[in-house]
Amino acid sequence: MLALSRKKGEALVINNNVEITVLEIKGEQVKLGINAPKEVPVYRKEVYIQIQDANKEAVNVDGLEALQNLLK
Repeated sequence: MLALSRKKGEALVINNNVEITVLEIKGEQVKLGINAPKEVPVYRKEVYIQIQDANKEAVNVDGLEALQNLLK
């Protein structure tokens, strides 16, 4: 993991096309602005984990159903 210090208004660039800027700092909270191409999905980590879990569950259910249908 790369750890960087940034002040309000400062930014960092990832992969030449994603820019993350510190917009505001209030106590323990930091507000970030993310500028990325539309084809690059950007999620909060907790939402990303929920999506991954739902995808795994859908594959398991659909995969089991498809396998049962093939065996019939």
